[in-house]
Amino acid sequence: MTDKICGKAWVFGDKIDTDLLAPGAYMKAPLSELAAHCLEAIAPNFASEVNAGDVVIGGDAFGIGSSREQAAQALIELGVKAVVAKSFARIFYRNALNLGLVVVTCDQIDAIAQGDQIEVNPVDGKVINHTQSTSYDCETIPEQLMEVVNAGGLMPYLKNKFAQSNG
Repeated sequence: MTDKICGKAWVFGDKIDTDLLAPGAYMKAPLSELAAHCLEAIAPNFASEVNAGDVVIGGDAFGIGSSREQAAQALIELGVKAVVAKSFARIFYRNALNLGLVVVTCDQIDAIAQGDQIEVNPVDGKVINHTQSTSYDCETIPEQLMEVVNAGGLMPYLKNKFAQSNG
């Protein structure tokens, strides 16, 4: 089970919408190409510099806009393991979990700076900033939802459950 996620913080502000995460001009392209343009309108080097395991930090209303699940898929394709934000658009939040991306609501994250080393403990409801030696309490993700995330998303989770019940 994913008890903790450690990576570099990529800090963004409020209202990061799905058009920024998955630009419409690339929606018909393969996922790898779509992901290469993730957040380029506000952070041109994000897709080329983000590393597997990194953590996106957002403000209020992260993932607002259209219900395109490709917004979460683009982050996953780039290796992002978690998004921590003050609040999420409901459909983005659910899409992310259903696709295997950890999303944690935490309203105390203003002090996190770009590049800080962050640890996210979604089951315990903690975000630790190792760079600044601070920690924040946040909402937990129930173990049942973490089972979905750890399976790689809802479809792999259901496939495993179905195979277990018929095997």
